[in-house]
Amino acid sequence: MSKELVFGHQNPDTDAIVAAKAFSYLENKLGADTEPVALGEPNEETKYVLNHFDEPALRVITKAAPEVDKVMLVDHNEPQQSVSDIADVTVTHVVDHHRIAGFETTQPLFYRAEPLGCVSTVVYKLFKENKVEIPAKLAGLMLSAIISDTLLLKSPTTTPTDVAVVKDLAKIADVDYETYGLAMLKAGTNIDSKSEKELIDADAKSFEMNGSTVRVAQINTVDLDDVFKRQAALEAAAKDENKTEGYDLFLILATNILNSDSELLVVGAPTEPVEKAFGKKLANNRLSLPGVVSRKKQVVPPLTDAFNA
Repeated sequence: MSKELVFGHQNPDTDAIVAAKAFSYLENKLGADTEPVALGEPNEETKYVLNHFDEPALRVITKAAPEVDKVMLVDHNEPQQSVSDIADVTVTHVVDHHRIAGFETTQPLFYRAEPLGCVSTVVYKLFKENKVEIPAKLAGLMLSAIISDTLLLKSPTTTPTDVAVVKDLAKIADVDYETYGLAMLKAGTNIDSKSEKELIDADAKSFEMNGSTVRVAQINTVDLDDVFKRQAALEAAAKDENKTEGYDLFLILATNILNSDSELLVVGAPTEPVEKAFGKKLANNRLSLPGVVSRKKQVVPPLTDAFNA
């Protein structure tokens, strides 16, 4: 049996890193030969999580085909979010919680996707279904991933299943998830030490919307003013990436994790679908989006509808 690589999306967040580790562990327990890897370095929040549980970071790859013939995907399925040579390898497994777009294979595969707040919640269910015990350290990592993706269970993507799984994982890991979760989220909001390019690249995904390539980055903070005092520099960085990477539109969603409000910075064109999606007019290239915290559920769907209208 040849080894397979397991990885999440580019610009990995905590869930992409943890889900790769967790699903690889499960598959190996079930008899597979896999290695979890990452498509980028961990962000500050993920570094906090790994340090807290004394867990090593994953090896970073830029291509898979030189190493393996087959791969397993977690926390994504869209090709533009995956490894650069995804077309040159066979995808045997996908475990996800996002929309399915632009994904096809020539061979049958294992595909598990559920509309839950975090893919680590889906992986948890797979552990239970296969009667594989979750070690305490891995439980702590998976707990962290769910806290991250659901903003400590405050995001509208949160489901009752996510809540129940968080409580169970917290017991296994022996963690006070509310205290730990807030400290973890705050660890990821220190933006002063980062360049504008680092800020817009840390948590960004690309989406094809009716012929336009839309890049959506999210920056978590505890003070939106800390982000927008750098608006001109952020716009310049986004314009540069639009030019070099071929994006039509770059959206920067700055989210206050304490009050669950966001502000959207729009760079590029067309802007009309953005205004239509949220029913507001741009002012100074910005839109105020109170109560919006989820790119997956509150930003991408209305944008997609507006572009397709």
